[in-house]
Amino acid sequence: MNSVAVAPVSVRERWHPPLVWLAVAMFALVFFAAGGMVIDHRVITGLPAWDKPAKFALSVLIYAVTWAWLIPQLPRGRRVAQRAGTVAAALLGVEMVVIVVQVVRGTTSHFNVSSPLNSALWYTMGVSIAATWLATAVMSALLFRNPGPDRARTLGIRYGSLLSLLGMALGFLMVGPKVGQHDLPRTISGAHTVGLPDGGPGLPLLGWSTVGGDLRIPHFVGIHALQVIPLVVIALELLSRRVGPLRDGQRRATLVTIAVAAYTALLGVVTWQALRGESVVHPQALTLVSVAAIAAATAGAATWVVVRR
Repeated sequence: MNSVAVAPVSVRERWHPPLVWLAVAMFALVFFAAGGMVIDHRVITGLPAWDKPAKFALSVLIYAVTWAWLIPQLPRGRRVAQRAGTVAAALLGVEMVVIVVQVVRGTTSHFNVSSPLNSALWYTMGVSIAATWLATAVMSALLFRNPGPDRARTLGIRYGSLLSLLGMALGFLMVGPKVGQHDLPRTISGAHTVGLPDGGPGLPLLGWSTVGGDLRIPHFVGIHALQVIPLVVIALELLSRRVGPLRDGQRRATLVTIAVAAYTALLGVVTWQALRGESVVHPQALTLVSVAAIAAATAGAATWVVVRR
């Protein structure tokens, strides 16, 4: 995709250095953690010990590459965005260090308040995550000050950043004592799974519960909207080479808006599903009907936009 807005950018300024270095570190950690899963057979909360560092490193890698590219494209507010990006890079680095340290120690990083050290590490992560959200909010706000020449691209990146912020915020649903955790002394305060302890049956590698609701799912779906929605924009541009009506920029912008509405509705459904304690692999009829309604409404609206004169 092209820039969010047209701006004279030198070769050195095309990427945000701290986020690039974070991406490089996460790339290395993905391979290191993958090797750890092969040679280290320890299990933490039902998954290979190095599974969490691998997943988080991959997610942070995607985040870092996305914003490292976006920030230099901003002609207005670029310095503020650069500072916010540097803050986000540093704090995400802190979070990943804590995760790796806890794996080396053979214990959990999230929600672990079983000792003063574990509590301190968990609260350090919590502060880092909250501050990263604020830094991301600043960068997302600056996207709205920089409209690009193509409305579909501009909308895709703007909407994607907002949904990504929402997905990050949904992670806070996991924080705080859950059912059965109020008894003292507490060792765990918070959970991914709704209605059940963490560590039960789950999908391979992902770990998402197959017997209950899992709040990691809406968290994941929301966070990566900033990659999914722009991919929709790219797909529409590629299709426009063969589908005449899609050569109209306003029509593509309308289709992007429809895609965003569908994605938002889907995010609402998976959040609602998780909070009801329903497994993603065993959806009830109400969930299936909701997804089918979203699909039908999206297909109908998109067809009308394409075929109308």
